[in-house]
Amino acid sequence: MPENVAPAPVPDAALAHAEDLGAFVTASPSSYHAAAEVARRAEAAGFTRLDETAAWDVAPGGRYVVVRDGAAIAVVVPPSAGPTTPFTVLGTHTDSPGFKLKPRPTTTNGGWVQAGVEVYGGPLLNSWLDRELELAGRVVTRDGAEHLVRTGPFARIPQLAIHLDRQVNDGLTLDKQRHTQPVVGLAESSADVLEALAASAEAPVRAADVVGHDVMVADTQPPRAFGAGGTLWASGRLDNLLSTHAALVALLGAAPEDLTGVAVLAAFDHEELGSESRSGAAGPFLEDVLGRVSAALGAGDEDRRRAFASSLCVSSDVGHAVHPNYGERHDPVNRPVAGGGPILKLNANQRYASDAHGAARWHAACAAAGVPSQEFVSNNAIPCGSTIGPITATRLGIRVVDVGAAILSMHSARELTAVVDPWYLSRAMGAVLVG
Repeated sequence: MPENVAPAPVPDAALAHAEDLGAFVTASPSSYHAAAEVARRAEAAGFTRLDETAAWDVAPGGRYVVVRDGAAIAVVVPPSAGPTTPFTVLGTHTDSPGFKLKPRPTTTNGGWVQAGVEVYGGPLLNSWLDRELELAGRVVTRDGAEHLVRTGPFARIPQLAIHLDRQVNDGLTLDKQRHTQPVVGLAESSADVLEALAASAEAPVRAADVVGHDVMVADTQPPRAFGAGGTLWASGRLDNLLSTHAALVALLGAAPEDLTGVAVLAAFDHEELGSESRSGAAGPFLEDVLGRVSAALGAGDEDRRRAFASSLCVSSDVGHAVHPNYGERHDPVNRPVAGGGPILKLNANQRYASDAHGAARWHAACAAAGVPSQEFVSNNAIPCGSTIGPITATRLGIRVVDVGAAILSMHSARELTAVVDPWYLSRAMGAVLVG
């Protein structure tokens, strides 16, 4: 920054959005908590909770939310909706890379009690060292009841002291089995991981009654603004709770009578693993919900296909801002920057599903929302990742455009973005719903 030039002030609305994002992330240490928080916020706004095992009473003008495991889908039906009304889907995911608790998780070694974990997705392993971590997710008891659990600060993956590894600064290599098991207590304390989880449930349960668990490791450091002028935002799980929160805010803020189609938030689980699950984008969850909504609006098979043909899915996942220390890893021309607005993701090999029509819709939405926009394409020598976008396009035949917010430290335990970018993204999503 030039001398004596102050950073541009962060708009109050952008900071408020970021702070609410921080509250959403804090409430969502696992995908199961994230889905529950989506449903809680939707119900507080007047949405009706739907049960997949019951008959649905869906009607024009209604707002609904349904949860399947760690995924949630919220739907707003405009008052004028009919059998061929298209869908506008905001697609995101609720899971983040990290670690998942193994069966028989309590172990003892060297005078320490440890929790047995396995790697989930593709985390930056070193970023998880020397942090106060919590265990969070769900447990199922003998009676079949599901309980959300979170321990608060409970675990830590300690790094080896430099005195015992003098070459560590020349290259740190972590063995995924031996070096990633967190400590949770002293051996003399008789600490037990399942006991701690059972005690952390809202209605505490007995550890002996826990017969199944899906429990993740999560960083407990609170999200916060920092940096010159408070323009930077650091948080765990921005990939991809940033997009999920932005889409939820856009959906809750859209007036049903202003919608151009049935508005949908589809927050899937298991994207970091490839999406192949009953609650992932490759599973039937979205198709099930859209099919049941279409049927309630009087659609037959022909009507539903017509609706899908004119529908749009905005697949939103975080993307790469140009890294100031590794600029050569990015495309030399298309170089998205933090604070520069949402990114449109493009890939010739369909790792992203954006095409010319989708790009036109997205740029028009950004213009209508009054937010800047930019493009992302990978350096040809570095293969890019993928998203739920191509999967959704393949499953449903809906046109998809892949977008997101630019961040640094993707797949770290704590990621970094600009305060304004989540707000920009949410505003553009809102414009898609009504444009």
